[in-house]
Amino acid sequence: MDILKLAALAVTAALCALVLRKRVPELAVVLVLAAGVLILSQAMEALAGVRGLMDSLARTAGLSPEIWKPVVKTVGIGIVARLAAAVCKDAGEGGVAAFLETAGAALALFTALPLVETVFDTLGALL
Repeated sequence: MDILKLAALAVTAALCALVLRKRVPELAVVLVLAAGVLILSQAMEALAGVRGLMDSLARTAGLSPEIWKPVVKTVGIGIVARLAAAVCKDAGEGGVAAFLETAGAALALFTALPLVETVFDTLGALL
């Protein structure tokens, strides 16, 4: 699915949610979540190609695939936290969204620690 179709789906869902929010706010949130899941499922197909390229580049550079795992996990944590926080804000729960964003940042930092350790080990070996 190309970006124009995804954009049309997103705008249609947003307009429908805007109309529904006045009468049935709970249904508007469900509609937005359903549209989001559909859009993300289409984006996952593109990410499979990106992962294949990253693995190929790592092999070419002689890097272990284990080095890429923290990067991919950290990006995933950031994306999930951001999207979930946006849904919480849309549902009127800005406080929960702020806590979720903070927790996402902490988890992303924790997940990236093995990568930071690898970088320091590599620098130590070079010096």
